Amino acid sequence: MRNDFLIDIEWVRIAPDKVVVATADRVWLYRPSSGDSSDFLAQPRSGTGSVATTQKLFDTSIVLAKRAVLSSHRPPTLSRTRWIWHLAGQYHLTHSTPRLMEEAAQLFAAAGRESLAQWATQKAIEERGHDRLALLDIQSLGYKAEAVVEVFVPPSAKVLLDYFTRSVQAHDPLSCVGYCYTLERLATAIGEEYIQAVEALLPSGTNATRCLRVHSGVGSDVEHVEETVALVAALTPEERTRVT
Repeated sequence: MRNDFLIDIEWVRIAPDKVVVATADRVWLYRPSSGDSSDFLAQPRSGTGSVATTQKLFDTSIVLAKRAVLSSHRPPTLSRTRWIWHLAGQYHLTHSTPRLMEEAAQLFAAAGRESLAQWATQKAIEERGHDRLALLDIQSLGYKAEAVVEVFVPPSAKVLLDYFTRSVQAHDPLSCVGYCYTLERLATAIGEEYIQAVEALLPSGTNATRCLRVHSGVGSDVEHVEETVALVAALTPEERTRVT
């Protein structure tokens, strides 16, 4: 009975006092007993995971992280000027992705981690040219796109890019998998209604949401999220914990 139960449950310790536990149907936060060796949820899990439980672990960890940094500060109201600022950030993030993913693929391949190397190689191919979409969007608004992105490097984009770069260039670049999943999973929450709200702010006849559409719930990120979950579900428990 106990072995059958463990087949259907997966957990990962994300902090000394926090364990995220998931089954195919539900997920919850568990606080392990300190020093209790009989508490099996406080011990590392063995075996492979499933797609359903792996995604629940990922998504719950994102929610918990968001709650941990939640503040009363509200982002500025979206405007035409703010949209150009956003596009500049998208350019810097997408411009570096193919190069960094190729670097990660080489490191994974050198370590004999073939599935991760294939994932990173495919990611480099799929993300190529997305920076051009951001430039075209800025140009559509009447600006010299290259000049805009040379001057504007939003702090949030810089923080993300610095983390992405450190993850790839670390001894083990596995953290870049979690980085990619998080950005793409958050992007899937962007629907047609939001895209149309952005377009309503922009001058008639402009086409400045190409990059947004690709990185949204109506674009390719939905499929990318599914691919990453399937990849990580087949990794070792230690690797799944690292990604989470």
